[in-house]
Amino acid sequence: MKIVYWSGTGNTEKMANLIGEGITEKGKSVDIINVSDANSDIFNEEEIIILGCPAMGDEVLEEGEFEPFIEEISSKVSGKKVALFGSYGWGDGTWLRNFEERMISYGCQSTLDLLMVENEPESSDEEKCREFGRQIASL
Repeated sequence: MKIVYWSGTGNTEKMANLIGEGITEKGKSVDIINVSDANSDIFNEEEIIILGCPAMGDEVLEEGEFEPFIEEISSKVSGKKVALFGSYGWGDGTWLRNFEERMISYGCQSTLDLLMVENEPESSDEEKCREFGRQIASL
């Protein structure tokens, strides 16, 4: 399994690592990859696409690296399951719901509830991230 994320402050990166812990707890291997190190073929052999991006600006995806990556994979993800996560400091999660709708429009199947954490994941949020990973590993 592969998790591709973008993180500005480290909160979404921490979420990615905690999700990865949950996946490995279930006996699956996972690669956690910053979007700057990902290419458009990264999910070709994967059944599940795991993507993380924090809310930026007016609740949008990060536009410098993450947005172009999503555009690059848009024609390659139809028929795959998708699991989305990210952190936010304001708003109500519009960016992640819009992201989910977009991935569905590309032909993905959303199989898990979106995982949103306000600011840095701590205590109960850390466990939510691990549980998200365990759920992904069980798909």
